[in-house]
Amino acid sequence: MSGVMIALQARANGELSHRMGNPIEAALVSFGSGLIVISLIAAFNPAIKQGIRNLKSAVTKKEIPVWTLFAGMLGGSFVAFQTQVVPIVGVAIYSVASIAGQTASSLFVDRIGLTGGGKKAITKRRVLAAFVTVFAVLVSVIDRIDARNLSLFAVFFGVFAGAIVGVQRALNGQINESTQQSFTTSLLNFIMGTTFLLVFLIVVALLTQVEIVALPSGPWWMYTGGTIGVIYIAFTSTIVQHLGVLTFTLISVGGQLVGSLLIDLYSPTQGVQISAYLVTGILMTYLGVVVGGVGNSQKRRLLKRQ
Repeated sequence: MSGVMIALQARANGELSHRMGNPIEAALVSFGSGLIVISLIAAFNPAIKQGIRNLKSAVTKKEIPVWTLFAGMLGGSFVAFQTQVVPIVGVAIYSVASIAGQTASSLFVDRIGLTGGGKKAITKRRVLAAFVTVFAVLVSVIDRIDARNLSLFAVFFGVFAGAIVGVQRALNGQINESTQQSFTTSLLNFIMGTTFLLVFLIVVALLTQVEIVALPSGPWWMYTGGTIGVIYIAFTSTIVQHLGVLTFTLISVGGQLVGSLLIDLYSPTQGVQISAYLVTGILMTYLGVVVGGVGNSQKRRLLKRQ
């Protein structure tokens, strides 16, 4: 489910970015629209307000570090890296680099228990699952990779961007443990992410004279990226506490590839075709989920007691 939401959000944000011609501004519009949606919900939802009070209490009692509250800025940073790296290396190579970063950081944050849901050992099985998933993504996009004039520097930042996502998911799990309300976690993320992107856009506009454009007309669904993000963050901040970041990432990648397949079938981007590589990659991704997600419950319980 979460992976499908990522695919839908990417399709919406991609269309918006294409029509605006300014990826960073498009990202800000997406985050900003999500902030408006979650703020309206919060204004009439007592549970979200209680979540805010719970979070304030946790910070006051030093049950959660203050720096954890800035997790939403990592989401804004991810989008900032994404908009700069994709034009250099292409979507296919960026996808592989980003997933590699996500799985690597997921292993680390699970080991130190950053989610607040207990520690999870870095076992051979979990490492193998991570490698299988990254390889599956590579297979799914192999027919679209163009390595000519490849910038290794840009690939490195693609890996770094993915690592940021892994850390953000873990921090959101920790925040959610304090708020006890997933949409409060989502609200905090959108406040921080929107603030970061606004400052980033202003700096870029001053340094490069990038033109700020008006909101374009187009299909209504291209403005749904922010709303999807609200639901996605609320969902993930709860689920990573129970599954761990790595297992969630493996499942999410599989869902993302399935979502991409469905979008390419029913609403394809111009020039994109369904390939056997994509279908093979999807099957391999779920093999990674089986390898990494089965038989670890006992080890998780033992580590949680440490």
